[in-house]
Amino acid sequence: MVVPGCSAPGLWVRGFGQCLGSLFTLFSKPLCSAAAAASQPLDAQRLAERLRAQKQQQKTKEPAPTNPVQRRVRELVRFTEQLQRVHPNVLAKALSRGIVHQDKELVVINKPYGLPVHGGPGVKLCISDVLPVLAKILHGPKAKPLHLCHRLDKETTGVMVLAWEKEVAHQVQELFRTRQVRSLSWEDPLEEGITTHSSILAWEIPWTEEPGGLQSTGCKEQDTMEAITVRVPVPEAGVVDIPIVEKEAQGQQHHHKMTLSPSYCMDDGKMVRVRSSRNAQLAVTQYQVLSSSLSAALLELQPITGIKHQLRVHMSFGLDCPILGDHKYSDWNRLAPQKLSAGILKKLGLQQSKARHLPLHLHACQLTLPALQPQKEELTLLCRPPRYFVNSLRRLGLKMPSRDHSADEEAAQPGAQ
Repeated sequence: MVVPGCSAPGLWVRGFGQCLGSLFTLFSKPLCSAAAAASQPLDAQRLAERLRAQKQQQKTKEPAPTNPVQRRVRELVRFTEQLQRVHPNVLAKALSRGIVHQDKELVVINKPYGLPVHGGPGVKLCISDVLPVLAKILHGPKAKPLHLCHRLDKETTGVMVLAWEKEVAHQVQELFRTRQVRSLSWEDPLEEGITTHSSILAWEIPWTEEPGGLQSTGCKEQDTMEAITVRVPVPEAGVVDIPIVEKEAQGQQHHHKMTLSPSYCMDDGKMVRVRSSRNAQLAVTQYQVLSSSLSAALLELQPITGIKHQLRVHMSFGLDCPILGDHKYSDWNRLAPQKLSAGILKKLGLQQSKARHLPLHLHACQLTLPALQPQKEELTLLCRPPRYFVNSLRRLGLKMPSRDHSADEEAAQPGAQ
């Protein structure tokens, strides 16, 4: 707090113990004259620097955690905070070092954790803000800004496609919309052993059967995601077909969340159809367990539709297997850190009090784009998971599928995000 016309040193409070002394100094001194204020103007930048230095000094006084997992969690929290404080040029240069693919039409980056794609409340810096700078780094000072082709949540990592021209971006967006962007092929979900968790009449959306499973002709965007979940879904492969709607949660803190809006419910042991909410949106997620232990699983997820927070809602409220690090959707009524079992905490080497810093373990691992031009070939994009994802797999006793061993090994090396 700064009172105009008074000297700054009398107002500088460094701790609770000095509070009374500072207040005594403040009220014991006479008010400064206008001439004195003009001769010693307050430097806002200098005061801000002193505040930052004080906060940094307080952080350095905190004892460093001896547990390597807790150290890594703290590093990740600081990294996320720094992403909102860096200069746009610095962020653009960091994104340029994470380029997975680049040609005359597209640029594909490996999106880091904690970086929003679009601006919003409390967002100081996002990917869309630095696209002009990133274009100049790659193509020189006269380059036009890059264009977003799709979106990922702030906490999600992995494949993100950008385009040099707006027409190409619209073309890729249309491929996402019509689900011509192909992901890993796997067995037809209607075959034996694949279960559909459905709350509507069987497949009430337009389907066309193609090699590699069912295809939706009206989905918004689709790729292959990997997620570590708390508990193992039953059955181990299937389709969650339950509409999603945004509602206000009635808890200690009023907040809004996406939640399930099923078309059927149980009434006296009988399945009855209920009236769907007008605002409910069709949501379909294909899933398969790739590796599992007693308390956790590695899942391959394919969002057939592109509803906000669809994967997180379907995993937590549909299968009762929330994604590790999902502090928003692990409990409906509370806004609180994810409650983990003693077994998972022991394997991760974490205390429950530190679980609030655990990042969301959801990664966009692979994307296959069809040829954009007649002479071109389809493009398969593969992004290695971040280091915290790989370390959690190892600690939980889960195995990463052998898609790209070199990528996994590289992700586990020190210095990888």
